[in-house]
Amino acid sequence: MSAAGPPQGARPLGGRRREAPLRGEHFRTRVKICGITRVADGLAASSAGADAIGLVFWSGTPRVVDVGCARAIAEALPPFVTRVGLFVDPEPAEVRAVMDAVALDLLQFHGAEAADFCRAFGRPYLKAIHMKDGVDLLECVSAYPDAAGLLFDSYAPGELPGGTGRAFDWSRLSPLVQAELSASVILSGGLDPANVGEAIRAVRPWAVDVSSGVEERDPDGRARRGSKDAARIAAFIEGVRNADG
Repeated sequence: MSAAGPPQGARPLGGRRREAPLRGEHFRTRVKICGITRVADGLAASSAGADAIGLVFWSGTPRVVDVGCARAIAEALPPFVTRVGLFVDPEPAEVRAVMDAVALDLLQFHGAEAADFCRAFGRPYLKAIHMKDGVDLLECVSAYPDAAGLLFDSYAPGELPGGTGRAFDWSRLSPLVQAELSASVILSGGLDPANVGEAIRAVRPWAVDVSSGVEERDPDGRARRGSKDAARIAAFIEGVRNADG
């Protein structure tokens, strides 16, 4: 199983309960740095200890990468760093073309894709769940029974489907924690070096995912979408490790 996926030997999602990981003093929350657009940023993430990097193949964001750039990033990464390809409501041919050109370990679907679509490519997949008002989390788990994990992200009408820099109320994930499904949770949305420790202590996810929270900043403090900051990446991962104890 990939570095960003569920623990080795874990059962599928859906109606069967996935065994929760032992969260003793040596448990290590996995980290994915998403929206990598430069080889140097991928190497900064891997050098800092990231388990996975995300390559975005959706043209609606400044963090999009073309196939040539994505291949260069993927080939530059050292062993045991998971390469994740992110898509938003793609055509099947688009996914297959990227898979033919780039060595992806995991697929991530960030739109309204059904489970049948997600599993059609013969590759482990993550499914993003947008934390809209009234979303039934246990129903979402049942809808994607073979997902490697579910990534819970912020939602606001009219905004990008991810990478917004906005956090949601982490207590909304309590039904999954109570159902002992925390091994399925990848926490995303508004995480940064300052709050990731608090988020981990509140949710106890299997992994955390960050994009805008580790990007370079303009003088006015706004994130430069697509350009990662090596120091912020290192600080983010340090925050994760401190929370792990």
